[in-house]
Amino acid sequence: MNRAVSYPEPQSLDGPAIAFLTERHLATLSVVRPDGRVHVSPVGFTFDPESGLAWVITSATARKTMHAAAAGRVSLCQVDGGRWLTLEGPVRIADDAESVAEAEARYAARYQAPRPNPTRVALVVAVDRIYGRVPNP
Repeated sequence: MNRAVSYPEPQSLDGPAIAFLTERHLATLSVVRPDGRVHVSPVGFTFDPESGLAWVITSATARKTMHAAAAGRVSLCQVDGGRWLTLEGPVRIADDAESVAEAEARYAARYQAPRPNPTRVALVVAVDRIYGRVPNP
C-alpha cells in the first residue's frame, strides 16, 4: 500500500517528488479566511527545493491575496491521479519589481509567459512542511 510521506525539510525531497513539482500541473491554494472558512483557488506555482520557496503570481486585488495577507500561512496542493504533494508555510506578499519579475520568470519556465498585469504581486511561501504520495517509478 502506498502511504503518504512527510519530508522533514524541502531539501529532503527525493527525485520523483522534485520531478513531479516541475511537471506542468495546476494546484490549489488554500487559505483560512478571517471568519474561519477556507478559501481555495486554482493556481500555477513554482517551487525551488534549494531555497524552500514556492512562488505564485496573482493580482494585488485578488481575494486570495487579501486572505493570504491576513492569514499569514497557506497550503499548495498539486494532484495528478494518485500522486499528490502538499506544501505549507508562511506567506509574504511581494510587490517589489524584482520579486515580481522573478516570480514571472519562474512561472514562464514551468507554464508559459504570463499575460501582462500591472497589479501583479507574488505570493512567496517559505515552505516548512511537505507531505504527500509520489511513488517511485
